[in-house]
Amino acid sequence: MKDGMEEAQAGSSRQGTCAGVLHTDVVVIGNGPSGITLSYLLSGNWPYVNDHPHPNPILEHKLREDPQSSILEQDLQYLSEGLEGRSNNAVALLMDTLCHPNADLGMDEPSCLQWTHHPARNIPHVVLGKGPPGGAWQNMDGSMLTLSLGNWMELPQMDFRQWAQHHRSERKRTCMRCGQTHCISLPRSQHGGVNCARQDRAYISDVAQYYHDYVKHMGLEQNFLQGSTVTSVSRLMGDCDFTNLESGELEALCQVHRSECCQINMWEVRGILQVGDTEEPFCYHAPHVVMAVGTTDVPNRLDMKADDSPIVVHDLREIEKAIANKELDEHSDPVMVVGAGLTAADAILCLRSCKVPVVHVFRRDVKDQGLIFKTLPDGLYPEYHKVYQMMKSKDCYPGYKSYPRHEVVQLKADRKCVLRGPVKKCGLARRIVEDSEKVVQVSRVLVLIGARPNLSFLPNNGMDLAVDSTKQVSCKKNPIDVDPYTFESVKEQGLYAVGPLVGDNFVRFVKGGPLGITSHLVKTMMDVTSTKL
Repeated sequence: MKDGMEEAQAGSSRQGTCAGVLHTDVVVIGNGPSGITLSYLLSGNWPYVNDHPHPNPILEHKLREDPQSSILEQDLQYLSEGLEGRSNNAVALLMDTLCHPNADLGMDEPSCLQWTHHPARNIPHVVLGKGPPGGAWQNMDGSMLTLSLGNWMELPQMDFRQWAQHHRSERKRTCMRCGQTHCISLPRSQHGGVNCARQDRAYISDVAQYYHDYVKHMGLEQNFLQGSTVTSVSRLMGDCDFTNLESGELEALCQVHRSECCQINMWEVRGILQVGDTEEPFCYHAPHVVMAVGTTDVPNRLDMKADDSPIVVHDLREIEKAIANKELDEHSDPVMVVGAGLTAADAILCLRSCKVPVVHVFRRDVKDQGLIFKTLPDGLYPEYHKVYQMMKSKDCYPGYKSYPRHEVVQLKADRKCVLRGPVKKCGLARRIVEDSEKVVQVSRVLVLIGARPNLSFLPNNGMDLAVDSTKQVSCKKNPIDVDPYTFESVKEQGLYAVGPLVGDNFVRFVKGGPLGITSHLVKTMMDVTSTKL
């Protein structure tokens, strides 16, 4: 137990402690790709433009105006102005197009960045996470394929494909969706299954291992406190003296460059550190706190009383466990899958590969342009288009039945689910009548209608920090309200948010937030230093 805390204290020579309180400059909550990238940048690794010309002539001209300065020292608003892409965050688009020029056009061009390590520019920090580095990626089904291309999953200075070639062996792996066993290195299985590995997409298990290896390879391990759960984040009021671990003297600067920061902008982060079966509280004081948590912590629930029934689950792993325990098989009553996203599609593929019958319920029309399947090329995502074909079919797939434009309204004690269908217009008067309710016998109900981040460590679950403070934080509809270039909360100084919390759900775009935060901190410290001089 004490070893973990001692490692955290030793992570930077500028951290201190008093009465069990640890002091550092930045506390990062979440050790997924966003947190890992931020740790890399805070450790003094700075991006510079290299000699490879950017295909965007306007951006290329801007980059060549000051090639000797790091990107994070420059005006990010100026550099990112006019960029367009699949993220709503300008800095995310900037970082993406510098790392993967013309990616949206299907090009595989070399990066326009080179990285230089400046040890003197290290900003003391700690990254808190419940499990190993990689965050939620460590808890996903490793046999599934990523939605994004493999090289889009990579972090700075460690090429994913080169890592994969070194990491992979010709070991056999069972394909979750086709049920066959083949070599992981095959671009596609010879039996033509819809879930066979392609070289342009990656297994989730490989991505999870890549993030774990990245932290070790880049020498970032000392900054990560594994097994930590944050329970509260609050602003400190008053002085914040502490004892320096090296000198033993009482100090009050809290590792920042202005003494008044201890009094007007200091945060307290409390939590529990677990090592084995032992738990111990921890407490950090820092002027900067970054929220880098993911989106899958709290599953959305059905609006009905029976949502807490033991047969209603929100995690595919619960169904897989039931299959493994032979509680579900081809002779069971159907498993009802609720939802029309990719997670629901994964569940359907898993169930049908095990021959478990499926009833699929979703609110949208199959022709709805908002369905995620409409945006995926069928050549790259054949398994998802297979599910989409099933959703559009009418009793053409044995063991599968879809109910588009339906919702679950009641779950009875005898495992009978009541569904309500769409309204109908009938008769000469076009009178609107409700379609008759349908009753379906089920064995389980798997609800996969999205999730939201767990911000229980913040007052009011973080709602006060959202764009609309009257609603729950939602990564898609109601993200944390931040400055678009520094990623600092517009409502709380010193509090930052990155990744899914600000709407960037794809790894290729999460590098923008860490760049914006590091740039802001570096410029702030430079300004304070120059003022003192």
